Amino acid sequence: MTSSAAPEVLRAPLVVEFPFTRSLGPVQSAFLTGLRERTVLGVRTGDGRVLVPPVEYDPVTAEEIRELVEVAPTGTVTTWAWNPTPRRDQPLDRPFAWVLVRLDGADTALLHVLDAPGPEAVRTGMRVRIRWAGERTGAITDIACFEPGEAEEEHQPGPHSGRFEDLVTGIVAPARLDYTYSPGRAQSAYISGLSARKTVGERCPSCQKVYVPPRGACPTCGLATHERVEVGPAGTVTTYCIVNIKAKNLDIEVPYVYAHIALDGAGLALHGRIGGIPYDQVRMGLRVEPVWSEGGRYPDHYRPTGEPDADYDTYKELI
Repeated sequence: MTSSAAPEVLRAPLVVEFPFTRSLGPVQSAFLTGLRERTVLGVRTGDGRVLVPPVEYDPVTAEEIRELVEVAPTGTVTTWAWNPTPRRDQPLDRPFAWVLVRLDGADTALLHVLDAPGPEAVRTGMRVRIRWAGERTGAITDIACFEPGEAEEEHQPGPHSGRFEDLVTGIVAPARLDYTYSPGRAQSAYISGLSARKTVGERCPSCQKVYVPPRGACPTCGLATHERVEVGPAGTVTTYCIVNIKAKNLDIEVPYVYAHIALDGAGLALHGRIGGIPYDQVRMGLRVEPVWSEGGRYPDHYRPTGEPDADYDTYKELI
């Protein structure tokens, strides 16, 4: 009796991270500046409801709304979920509850966190109050968290002008996604091929299109793909862009060219950087080949082969 070892399951940790920069209109500007000043503002809709956090357009009528209302720093938990294992950059570094809190004077609930010793201390309907951050900059994190209890001093909600000194007019919100990626059968074969400096796709049994990288199924026909086809190594630039902004942690001088490259025999184009030629000489139809760095598991970039440019009709369906 013989047995065969199970194929290695490939896994890789991946991080997608970028800063999201946006300007603020008059309502959001007043709301965030108010948090800096320990004031929570909502906005009144045409039917008299007060929305917190505020929006600039009525969700029912789509009319522009600008009437600001100050609400209380206390409220009622409408629903909650316990988080036993906080993640990176979450508001608290210890177990806490995610809560929706309807602040006194508001008709909608605000999502934030509640500092509680355990899930047994949290319930729908409990009264909570804002715990302000020691240093406030005009962001939702100026509310450090909610805590059980009532306000330390009486507060009367009412109309607010939205006027503050040194208004917050823009924010930069970092976005980050950490996850572990495990490719399936088709992409595992593709990655293994790259380690041998080969580019392997899979052919659809119906439309005969060769997908690179392979997806395990044809997105057009919906059929599983199994026939492996080696393509390239050379290919044709179909479209491209000139990159003028240097990316963090990427040791490539700008400007440089990033292109869609249709490898010979492939049914669609893949991405690749173009090198070995001035950026302003890259063009559609340029014939290129891969350049592998020593020990690299994928092409570092593509360079011109020296062949005549491809005729447009040979790659127009791959743009």
